[in-house]
Amino acid sequence: MTRIVSGFAGSLSLTVPRSGTRPTSDRVREAVFSSLEAMDAVSGMNVLDLYAGSGALGLEAVSRGAASAVLVERSAQAAGVCRANARAVLAAAERSPGRRPAISVRQSSVNAYVRQPSGARFDLVFLDPPYDVADDELGTVLTDLVASLSQDAVVVVERSSRSPEPRWPDGLEALRSKSYGETTVWFAQPPAPSQPE
Repeated sequence: MTRIVSGFAGSLSLTVPRSGTRPTSDRVREAVFSSLEAMDAVSGMNVLDLYAGSGALGLEAVSRGAASAVLVERSAQAAGVCRANARAVLAAAERSPGRRPAISVRQSSVNAYVRQPSGARFDLVFLDPPYDVADDELGTVLTDLVASLSQDAVVVVERSSRSPEPRWPDGLEALRSKSYGETTVWFAQPPAPSQPE
């Protein structure tokens, strides 16, 4: 079972697509969000969840105070699951004073979505691609993503521990990584602007 770990929708059970996705375990999600909250990278942020699956990462961020989330999923069945889970989280928000997050679901390939920037700027981005997504394809997605990032954005990439470090484009720098059994999570951020001399 997948559930929201914390926040106004804490303990809410989420539906998981029947096949084709690999949900992030509650343990890994809790560790990732502990790191993000220590960086002050969740509350009030605009979130993008690529390869969303059930939408658990983006919806967890909303539950913990993110202002908005866009869930991008290619599979029609999984996108439908994302919409149902989003409705459940929004219903929980209505019962929580002062909580009015915005959640939208885009049924699209990740490549197509990031290749055509909408003009939105995202502060927190999750990429949890299926293991069969090639390293070159992930590198292309990261390159195209840079145009949609805010200056202080945080990008979180979840990969198999057997996969190499993502190929970071010029607009992203690795901050650190952490392994949890078969999973390694990478954190990256746009480089700090150079100071005039």
